[in-house]
Amino acid sequence: MTASRPADTGLFRDPDFRRLWTADAVSQAGTAVTLLALPLVAISTLHADAFQAGLLVAFEYLGFLLLGLPAGALVDRTRGRRVMIAGDLGRAALLGSVPAAAWLDVLSLVQLYAVAFGLSVCTVFFDVAAQSQLPRLVEPHRLVEANVRIEAGRTLTQAAGPGAGGALVGVLTAPVALVLDAASYLASAALLARIRRPDAVPGAVVPDGGGVPGDAVRGTARSLWADIAEGLRFVLGNRLLRALTLGSAVSNLFGTMGAAMLLVLLAGELGLSPLLCGLVFTAEAAGGFLGSLLTTRIARRLGQGPAMCAAVVTSGVLWLAAVPCFQSDGRLALAVALQGLGWTAFMTFKITSVSFRQQLCPEPMLGRMTATFRFVVWGVMPVGALAGAVLGQHLGARPALWIGALGELAAVLPLLLSPLRSMRELPRRVLPAEEGPACRSPLG
Repeated sequence: MTASRPADTGLFRDPDFRRLWTADAVSQAGTAVTLLALPLVAISTLHADAFQAGLLVAFEYLGFLLLGLPAGALVDRTRGRRVMIAGDLGRAALLGSVPAAAWLDVLSLVQLYAVAFGLSVCTVFFDVAAQSQLPRLVEPHRLVEANVRIEAGRTLTQAAGPGAGGALVGVLTAPVALVLDAASYLASAALLARIRRPDAVPGAVVPDGGGVPGDAVRGTARSLWADIAEGLRFVLGNRLLRALTLGSAVSNLFGTMGAAMLLVLLAGELGLSPLLCGLVFTAEAAGGFLGSLLTTRIARRLGQGPAMCAAVVTSGVLWLAAVPCFQSDGRLALAVALQGLGWTAFMTFKITSVSFRQQLCPEPMLGRMTATFRFVVWGVMPVGALAGAVLGQHLGARPALWIGALGELAAVLPLLLSPLRSMRELPRRVLPAEEGPACRSPLG
């Protein structure tokens, strides 16, 4: 196997991968500004209370719950890169409407909720298409390396984004800072349009397994719901994917519960400046960048399965320790450090999980697999944000953070109750010639 690999010329020497990486990094840098600016528009400009601010976070993820499953089946039937470009353009238009409304003095919470929901819909399709595109741009043995490069780029640009966003919000106000994010999505769309690799339609799966190209089988392809059902069976019918899905869902449910109240605590209850608020998110991104560089080494030393379990436990403990340190005095520095280190640990789970799913899944099902996973994992996030909003309104922002941090520790249980806990090397999909009917997983 090793002898047949092509010479290592470096992923960044591939212009298509370089454009994809740059487009993602530029987009993520702008998104890091929105992560701070959009809630601050609600809290500072429109004087939203804890429940209203939490509801905004819920709308930011609602698209994954409502459209996550059909998005995967639709992406598998169309040209993924066009979907990504459309998603970028849609997000640019939505974000541009916020400063426009502010300038006209007609901005309202209702518009912010509509913008947040629209962003979530565009992101659903963009992210599903993006994760389906990467395995088509790089060779299978370089997929982990490619994901590490993507995550490192994201966290590197996000490290500067919130801090810069905090400064911009302080100088320009939050609505105006969103103009930069809209521009970043336009730049991302332009870069994606320059990828030269043909953006072919994936072959549709037909009942008898015929090898007719996608455009020619639209009349004989199975229904959208049949494709959705197959994606559900693939993910939930595989005990390893099922454990990863449940663990990630628990982490996101409780993590969003706390995240929905973090800015309410920092900017609302503690009265910290936008710059100091931004430093918390900068630390998270910086920790994630460090973690992305250490992921391969940690997984090699501990084994991939045990490394994921250790990552979830370690990050949960660090985030729990940070909660009492979020204060308006010197303890904030310790909270920032613990928050960043938590993301350093968590990246081993995140990157290894994404790479494993991509390696295990047959190419024709990449969109449905990704969408099914995100439907469950991201679909719980609006529920968590809404729960955080209710808890924050009745108990306060800090108790909501305590509950969220304690709940995240439970995310390791599905992993420990599965074979992942002792698997040093995670399986890959079988070769196309060996795959059974309906693109079954080898462990399905």
